[in-house]
Parts: sequence; structure tokens; C-alpha cells
Amino acid sequence: MDEEEAEQSSAVCGYYNEDLTHKTILVGDSGVGKTSLLVQFDQGKFIPGSFSATVGIGFTNKVVTVGDVKVKLQIWDTAGQERFRSVTHAYYRDAHALLLLYDITSKSSFDNIRAWLTEIHEYAQSDVVIMLLGNKADMGSGRAIKREDGERLAREYGVIFMETSAKTGINVDLAFMTVAKELIGRSIEPPTDPKFQIHDMTEVDTRKTSCCGFT
Repeated sequence: MDEEEAEQSSAVCGYYNEDLTHKTILVGDSGVGKTSLLVQFDQGKFIPGSFSATVGIGFTNKVVTVGDVKVKLQIWDTAGQERFRSVTHAYYRDAHALLLLYDITSKSSFDNIRAWLTEIHEYAQSDVVIMLLGNKADMGSGRAIKREDGERLAREYGVIFMETSAKTGINVDLAFMTVAKELIGRSIEPPTDPKFQIHDMTEVDTRKTSCCGFT
């Protein structure tokens, strides 16, 4: 058995190498809820009014299980302010996954998504996993961006799309688990498609077990 076959066998058997981390970066305008999304996923709670704008870069490690496979995610929370963008660019280069957030109550944060995707195209690896997240989905009364608009933009760029709520936890775990699933698939069989191809990923009811074993 060669090294590549051994790695694939290890993944199937549920083994993971603690030294192998998948760098996942949260990006998007300031105030879209990146820090709150990370805290909700990491700690399972929402802390209202406790976060000032992120300055620079911070990260946390979390191991998730998809089926029988464990995936170690190193999740980086980045500052959205323009003055920190050059710092963020440096972290794109070795990222395995990028979660790009906008606020469904903020038209400007959605309008800026194309600029963010242009930066990702310029600085990130060609095989990076990209997910577009419309955050603050619990704030229906203040919605400025229709779900269909987010879906349409995601289809245009060929990236995964979900709406999330860092406050209530809607689809937060699912978003990270979907990224983990995609990373597993790519580690076993690297993609041959060009950048920003459409992925056949759909949202599922988080109360039901999918074919891939996560809930």
C-alpha cells in the first residue's frame, strides 16, 4: 500500500492525523456576524452585544465528525474593515475553505460580495472550498436581501449557499459540517474542475440524518 492509499484507508476507517488541519477562514464585511457565527459553532451559544469589531486575525480549533471520519478545522475569524484587508489577503493563500458572509439586513454587505469573491479568486488556491452564507436569517422583519438573491449569486459563481443565524444557530453546524464533508471528498479525490464550479450541495433539515451521517 502506497502513501496515498494509506491516507485514504485511514480516512475511511475514521482515523485522522492531528497534525493535518484544514484551515477555514471567515470573511466578509465588518458587522455581518463572523465572530458570533464562530462562537455559536464552537461554544453553542450567542452572546448579544459582547463583540466589538475584530481587529486583525483570531482562530480556534475544532474537530468535527462526518460519518466515521474526523476532520480538524482551524477556523480563522478575520477583520472586515478595509484597513485590515491586506492582512486578510495573506491568509487566503493557504486556506482550504472560505466561508463568505453577508448580513441579510444589509444591502451593502451583499453588494460587496462580488468584490470579496474577486479577492478570493486573486489570492486563494484554485481548489479552495467556498461557501456563501446569508447570516442573521432570524431577522426576517429587517430583511433587505431575498433568499433567492443569495441563491442566484451563488449559482453565478458556482459556490455553496446557505442562510444562517448565529443568534438561533440555524444551519450554523450544518454549514461547517458541509464544508468538512467537501474537504473530506477533496482529500480522497481532488477536484479536476476549474475554480468556482457548481457543487451539488443542498440544505437539509438538521434534525434528520443525511446519507453522509451528520445531523
